[in-house]
Amino acid sequence: MPFKQEHLFFFTVKLAKHQNKLSRELVECLEHLYECPMCSLTCTDIQILEEHVDLHLEEQSFSEGGNIRDLELAQRLQTEEDKWQRSEEEKREREEFKKLQRQYGLDNSGGYKQQFLKNMEREVDRGRMQPFEYHKKKADMMECLAFGIDDGKTKTSGVIEALCKYYQNENKDVRRVWLSAGVDHFHSSLGDRGWGCGYRNFQMLLSSLLQNSLYNDCLRDTTLIPSIPKIQSMIEDAWKEGFDPHGASHFNNRLHGSKAWIGACEIYSLLTNLRIKCQIIDFHKPTGPMGTHPRLFEWVLHYYSTDNECGAKVVCTSKPPIYLQHQGHSRTVVGIEEKKNKTLCLLLFDPGCPSQEMQKLLKQNSDGTSLKLLRRFMGSLKEKQYQIVAVDGVLSLEEKAVSTEENSLSKKSLR
Repeated sequence: MPFKQEHLFFFTVKLAKHQNKLSRELVECLEHLYECPMCSLTCTDIQILEEHVDLHLEEQSFSEGGNIRDLELAQRLQTEEDKWQRSEEEKREREEFKKLQRQYGLDNSGGYKQQFLKNMEREVDRGRMQPFEYHKKKADMMECLAFGIDDGKTKTSGVIEALCKYYQNENKDVRRVWLSAGVDHFHSSLGDRGWGCGYRNFQMLLSSLLQNSLYNDCLRDTTLIPSIPKIQSMIEDAWKEGFDPHGASHFNNRLHGSKAWIGACEIYSLLTNLRIKCQIIDFHKPTGPMGTHPRLFEWVLHYYSTDNECGAKVVCTSKPPIYLQHQGHSRTVVGIEEKKNKTLCLLLFDPGCPSQEMQKLLKQNSDGTSLKLLRRFMGSLKEKQYQIVAVDGVLSLEEKAVSTEENSLSKKSLR
């Protein structure tokens, strides 16, 4: 059947009407779509959209509240952590302070007498000392303390004289040697082991001064070597006179009956109160390679060689020994060697060296092996800081009064 023109027209009109209907339905559909402003979700029902948006708001509110709670929890935990750390730090500081008190004898655990008796009791318990020996030593110790004198049982005399003889015959590597005036060596005993080096070095220095008539007037009340408790009382007397108020406050103005360590300042105060002129020299930092102190060695050489340039190989001077202090220990300088290669070597008396070892220096030993006890080369003195106390004559009463006044003014300024 042939397709007529009127048929085409009718079909076109009908298609147009159908398209218009579809367009109207699409427009109506689009007009009833609702988009979520928070996540762009499209809904066909406004009520569903509202419920959907409410869920968004609830979730956000919960999230914000959770963040706040998390922040509060974190802050509380940090506060508790800070409090715990402060508590631990304070605990460590208390423990360190107590440790320092024990180390420096400021823990009220007794002094020379208490330690002496305790160590002897330990020797008896271990079978190293008989009870009768314990009672005899206790009686001797109590008598010495009552008179304020050292018992002399740790003393070795004559070492300087033996050194003079040794160096006269030494032909190996020593070019020249300067020795102090005669001095006795004192080592620690059962009563001061571990803390008494400063007192023992003072005994060494005093033993030399007592042999020198220049100091007779200063030491007329100190004809015998005092015991350690007596030295403690002598330092306290110097503090009462106004010497070293800052140092005295460190010890709460009390030494007697304690195991307190002393150093260069206490030795200086004690000597000055006895009208013995002295000076403290500080070597605050190394002045040579590898942490060495060549200036310290040079100072000691100058001290002993001044007024003693006689050209002799062995120079037995009239100079008193030198008190040498560093952190945790002190020793006594009794001389200095100059090697053939120009290097210097200090000769030191160490309170930690027992009498049995020092006695070896009294024997004529041609190879000089015993001198290892005394010799300290530059490379073996590598502490960060050193102090020395050097005696340099006598103070007049007027000079002592001036020195006391200066210390009193210093005391007032420290208050």
